[in-house]
Amino acid sequence: MAHRGILGRVDGHANLDLNLLRTFLAVYRSGSFTGAAQVLGLSQPTVTTQMRTLERQTGRELFQRLPRGVTPTAVADALAARVAPALDDLAAVAGPAPAAGTRPPAPVHLAGPAELLCTRVLPALAPLVAEGVRLRVATGLTDPLLDELRAGRYDLVVATSRPRGRTLAWEPLTDEEFVLVAAPRWAERLSARLAEEGPAALHGVPLITYAEDLPIARRYWRHVFGRRLSCAAAVTVPDLRGVLAAVAAGAGYSVLPRYLCRDALASGAVVPLHEPDDPPINTGFLVQRPGAPENPDVARVREVLLRSARDW
Repeated sequence: MAHRGILGRVDGHANLDLNLLRTFLAVYRSGSFTGAAQVLGLSQPTVTTQMRTLERQTGRELFQRLPRGVTPTAVADALAARVAPALDDLAAVAGPAPAAGTRPPAPVHLAGPAELLCTRVLPALAPLVAEGVRLRVATGLTDPLLDELRAGRYDLVVATSRPRGRTLAWEPLTDEEFVLVAAPRWAERLSARLAEEGPAALHGVPLITYAEDLPIARRYWRHVFGRRLSCAAAVTVPDLRGVLAAVAAGAGYSVLPRYLCRDALASGAVVPLHEPDDPPINTGFLVQRPGAPENPDVARVREVLLRSARDW
C-alpha cells in the first residue's frame, strides 16, 4: 500500500501502532480526549492511555493539557500533517460499499442559527430530503456548536463567525447585510429626522433586539454611525423571527439581516429607516467535521448548501 511507509515509520520512530495514530488524529481534530472518545466509540481513559503510550513511544509531548481540552504542540502539528492524508484514505476504503437493500446511510447531523436554518437552509435541502436524505437539525450559538462539532456530535455547522484554530475545515457560505428597519408608521415619523439628526432621532423609540447586550444593533451603530449605542432594549427575543414580528406589528425598531426581512420589506410590512452606502456585512461559514465523512450524504448536503447560498 502506498501509505505503508508513512504509517509504519513517523519522524524516525518505527512501528507506531495504527490504532494509536487514529486516536491521535481524533484528539488532534476534536481538541479533547473526551471528544475523541465520542468520535471513536472508546472510553475517555482508553484515549488518555493511548496518548500516553504514543508520547512515550515518540519521546515527545504531543498535547498540552488545558482546563478544557488540549492544544497540540508543534510536534503534533507535524505528525498530523504527515499521517492525516493516509488515515483518511484508509478510512475511505476500509469497508465495502453497502449491498443493495441494506439500511440507508445515517442521518446528516446539521446545526446552526435557527433563523438561517429555518428560512434558507432547510428549504434549500428539501429536494435532497425528497430523494431520501435524512437530516437531524439542531440550533444554537456558534461557539458551543463548533465545540460539539469537534467532539463529533455534528457533521456540518453553519457558523456566524470564522472558526478559530486549524482543526476544522470551513468555507465561506453567505454574506448577510444588516438593515435598520421599523414599521411604516414609525418610518413616517423618523426617516427625515434620522437623515438630519442622525441616531439621536431614535432616542425614546423602543428598540427590539436579539439579546440584552444588543450585539447586532451595536455593530450597526459602530459601523454606520461611528459611535457607541447607549440605550436599553425595550424587548429582547432570542429569535430574530420574533424580533421581525414585533417590529412589523409596530413595537419599535431593530437591526435585522436583509435575508430575514426581505419579504417584509417587499410587502411594505417594514421599511428601512436608513440605507447607508456601506452597510455592515457579516459572513457566515459552512464548517465540516475534519476527516473523510463516512456518510456520503454529508457531501451532498454540503454541495447543495454552497450552491444555493449564492442566491441568499
